[in-house]
Amino acid sequence: MFTIVAREEMAAGTVILNEILAPSIAAKARPGQFLILKANEKGERIPLTMAETDPEKGTVTVIYMVVGKSTELFKRLKVGEAYQDVIGPLGQPTHIEPGKNVICVGGGTGVAVLHPIARGMKQAGCNVTSIIGARNKDLIILEDKMRLASHELHVCTDDGSYGHAGFVTEVLKEKLKDGGVDQVVAIGPVPMMKFVSQMTKEFGVPTMVSLNPIMIDGTGMCGGCRVTVGGEIKFGCVDGPEFDGHQVDFDELMLRLKAYAAEERCSHERCTCEERGAQ
Repeated sequence: MFTIVAREEMAAGTVILNEILAPSIAAKARPGQFLILKANEKGERIPLTMAETDPEKGTVTVIYMVVGKSTELFKRLKVGEAYQDVIGPLGQPTHIEPGKNVICVGGGTGVAVLHPIARGMKQAGCNVTSIIGARNKDLIILEDKMRLASHELHVCTDDGSYGHAGFVTEVLKEKLKDGGVDQVVAIGPVPMMKFVSQMTKEFGVPTMVSLNPIMIDGTGMCGGCRVTVGGEIKFGCVDGPEFDGHQVDFDELMLRLKAYAAEERCSHERCTCEERGAQ
């Protein structure tokens, strides 16, 4: 069992942080890698990229948005309770080249994935400019941590309630116009990563994205997480989760992510109704 040692509700309770005791995973994990978690024996296997690791404490931290039955079950776990299964670290770690001028772009809960990457790049001697955004001020997460992980931080909100009024791509475009950017890292909603990649391609700036395809086993056996990159089939779990954003077929990825949307919605509704009935 993997005990929750700290828990925080963020973004008005729609985003949850769990710090989980998992010493063997914490000792090996590197930025960009992910876990597969299961709340109980009836729960689904859910992949989540680690937002933080602490080898000394023996803990790993995940941050997730409550969107379906499984994340609803995760949300109900309290400090002192445990996930039945946590498997990892999985996937390829982030390739970090020292001394680069890097722009890190994060949207929504993608900022949780972006944070250890930005921090790792700064520690490697890169000059890190970060741009993070959300729909409104209440949904901005990890601003203080991202400020520490960056040399320069810009915060954006779609509704203008905080920071720059508008999308992260607007700030990114101005930075690209200034020149001198060696790499962009974009992590967040698929449409955001798509538009960032289209923009950086125009400027000829290499771009890395972290993908979130439907995943089952996490070992490359089931093929559920397949994505098309540069015209070739790749598996998000073993080849990724990070890929060249200029090569990803984002339209195909978005269609595959919607494949079970109706079933997921129905399952979540049943789960919440059962919870209300139990109360």
